[in-house]
Amino acid sequence: MAISNRTTPILFLSAMVLLAIPAQAEVYQYIDANGTISLTNVPNDPRYKRVMSELPRSRSIISDRELDPVIARHSRAHRLHPALIRAVIKTESDFDPLAVSHAGAVGLMQLMPQTARRLDVRDSYNPDDNIGGGTKYLRQLLDRFNGNLPLALAAYNAGEHAVERYQGLPPIPETRQYVVKVLGYYRTFLMNARTASSRAYVPQAPRSQGRGLAHSTASR
Repeated sequence: MAISNRTTPILFLSAMVLLAIPAQAEVYQYIDANGTISLTNVPNDPRYKRVMSELPRSRSIISDRELDPVIARHSRAHRLHPALIRAVIKTESDFDPLAVSHAGAVGLMQLMPQTARRLDVRDSYNPDDNIGGGTKYLRQLLDRFNGNLPLALAAYNAGEHAVERYQGLPPIPETRQYVVKVLGYYRTFLMNARTASSRAYVPQAPRSQGRGLAHSTASR
């Protein structure tokens, strides 16, 4: 989850709004100068921006067939292994494109509204847009922290400034658990990918090539 660089206070009433709004209501969000997030279905200030047209009725899981080409395309564009992107998605949203955290992070890679705007993400609920933004952000963090994956993941969770402030992994239990969890899923997805590749490869029985085979063996 891409959290802002400073601790963001969340109004309790804002969180309660989501529980009170009917399933088909539009939801508007406003973030003030102090970083406080306010949510409502009846905006009384032009600074409120619509963040969803309706609340999801139930958990929605995107299929591998839909997800794989999207992850592959964005991982190539930002030079990241697809297994890493999948690990972040698994940890952040468990593959639910409609996931919304209590802090206001949205979608598969749980982008905060301000982070999504900075990354030019048009629709955080759209898997393609969300993965594109999240992958771009993770690449930026890896570049910022000289390719150190644990630090980049910690920054993805707690913010860049938290990592820089402590000059390493922040002493935040949630963040440290997050890093361990993503790395664990990363290893699992890497092994799964290798297993799938080995199963897809069917070795051909060697054909007798007479002199050609003998020449090849002798030349080694």
